[in-house]
Amino acid sequence: MPAFQWARLKANENHPLRRGAWYRILKLTASEAIVDVKGKPLPVPRGHLQLSPTPGLRWAVVAAPQNAPRFPSGWGQQYAVCPNCRDRAALQGHPTSMRCHRCNGLFEIAWNEPTPASA
Repeated sequence: MPAFQWARLKANENHPLRRGAWYRILKLTASEAIVDVKGKPLPVPRGHLQLSPTPGLRWAVVAAPQNAPRFPSGWGQQYAVCPNCRDRAALQGHPTSMRCHRCNGLFEIAWNEPTPASA
């Protein structure tokens, strides 16, 4: 079994990690993971994370946050997070794939993966 090298939040937590985005694990212990966030190590309780040997390769579909003043009101109940650059994007309809406006990557959308509930 390959070692866990990637992690993302598995629930809607009030945390500096972007929901739906994968982060490289720098160190993993029984109680926490140290993940790389923009070149800086950040400790996160292991129980808050989904662990994987590889990062996701599809857009993550994430529930829109409630009471978030900077979240675009026109985005609706959910949005997508790019698997390459972690940029967020509005979802228009129910497309099977989408191009990222930031990194220009074209990726499928992970409609069938569970998403964190909104806060």
